[in-house]
Amino acid sequence: MTDLRHHFIEAMSRASTFVSVITTDGEAGRFGVTVSSMTSVSADGAGPSLLVCVHHLSPAATAILRNRAFCANLLSAAQQATSDLFSGRQKPEGDRFDAVKWHPGQGGQPVLTEASASFECSLKTALLWETHYIMVGEVSAVALTDNHDALLYGQRAYKRAVHIP
Repeated sequence: MTDLRHHFIEAMSRASTFVSVITTDGEAGRFGVTVSSMTSVSADGAGPSLLVCVHHLSPAATAILRNRAFCANLLSAAQQATSDLFSGRQKPEGDRFDAVKWHPGQGGQPVLTEASASFECSLKTALLWETHYIMVGEVSAVALTDNHDALLYGQRAYKRAVHIP
């Protein structure tokens, strides 16, 4: 199983994915965590929906489950420090939210002001699978900025997309 796990991790490192900070605020408190596993589920149905995966030991996971809401902030290419801050790579001197520009969104969830796009969601379902919660949120609001370049992570490093002619 160790070989399979090693090969799986190596293979997944070759997939460049965009980096998001998932934030939440409510009765359980304000929390945020960096993830590379956020994707759309559907633009159709009752409302658009997206999926995020958060480690079950993350305080943000517990808070999202209790708050029943979150914001998926798709980071811009200039936000490596924000990613490091919410991943725990960089230790803040105080509250992480004091180190970034943010505001409450339409639904009260923390929207990172410099993110490329932010999706406020109500939590519709959550499934604990092995070490991660798979959470599906129904999107209630989308905020877009002029920062079109999304921050990517692949081959164990931050990247930015380039157009191929």
